[in-house]
Amino acid sequence: MIPRHTTVTDSPAPPDCADLTDRLTPLLGSASGATAVAVAALRGGEQSLLCRGSADRTGSRSVDPATRFEVGSVTKTFTALVLAEAVARGDVSLNDPVARYLPPGTAPAHRSGEPITLLHLATHTSGLPRLPRGMLRTAARSWSSNPYGSYSDRQLLSSLAATRVRARPGSRVHYSNLGVGLLGRALAEAAGVPYAELLRDRVLEPLSLTRTTCDPGCAQATGYWHGRARPPWSIAALPGAGALRSTAGDLLRYLLVLLDPTVAAGRRASLAQALADVQRPRLQLPRTGERTCLVWSLRPAPGRDLFFHSGATRGFTAFIGFCPQARTGLAAVANTTPGCRSTFIQDAYTLLQDLAETAPR
Repeated sequence: MIPRHTTVTDSPAPPDCADLTDRLTPLLGSASGATAVAVAALRGGEQSLLCRGSADRTGSRSVDPATRFEVGSVTKTFTALVLAEAVARGDVSLNDPVARYLPPGTAPAHRSGEPITLLHLATHTSGLPRLPRGMLRTAARSWSSNPYGSYSDRQLLSSLAATRVRARPGSRVHYSNLGVGLLGRALAEAAGVPYAELLRDRVLEPLSLTRTTCDPGCAQATGYWHGRARPPWSIAALPGAGALRSTAGDLLRYLLVLLDPTVAAGRRASLAQALADVQRPRLQLPRTGERTCLVWSLRPAPGRDLFFHSGATRGFTAFIGFCPQARTGLAAVANTTPGCRSTFIQDAYTLLQDLAETAPR
């Protein structure tokens, strides 16, 4: 529950943004157990950013647009952008086998012999399991606090060759933290720099996302799970899958450039191209009609395509989504882990859908 002493702060907005602000306000109370919630949205020429609460239970630090939240798997959308930017540069190809960027003998393989490509990793069609081999055993003692924290890069590399590839690459969608984390590692190897440095240099700094970082030592809100404070999330072996921290202000900026890639063109043409390429559908799921892009999920509707992704760590929940046709985007973050009855992510998606449907044409 949001403490009584908390306040709501809005980014400067013209009077005609009142409706957008009013629509966002209920979402501030949707994250049960959170002390800190921030919601940012844009629709056409309107923008609104709301913050409520304190960064921890002491109430000593009010939440503002620069407060960092762990965004979990929303990190994967940034990894996809690094991939698309590297493709636009000509540094890598979507069809490159991941084995090219791993030490000899470490790449996982399917019995068919068909290689796992960077595109397979970015569309969750690699056939890889959700988690790395052996991680559950390693994480047993820290499962409720920091399950990836003690899983080392050495353990990852030693386990890859023995990892079972469950389906022929490209034949089935199966969400995999291991897959996108491995994609981030491959891109870092191709560039010859650590993932966090690559992401900063190729994406974060060019897009002026100055408060977004993979560093767990940076100041951030305290995360809570079942009412207990959790330590900062650490995922050193697979940072491309979920290491990022960001702010409501930076996520609003991220939405802006996703909706208008030309905003980035003046800085780097390859990045502008990448922002468009991550939105291109790569496959269609059976029965649902939902599309998979580079990491992003795309749910089509008449005249209103919704792109979205969510994330969670031990202590935080995040959602981001946008609709290009309606020039509408929404990001929401909270400092509590979603429980089985939590509606925060669903409420955020529903609000995005409503905002897109009611946006002026």
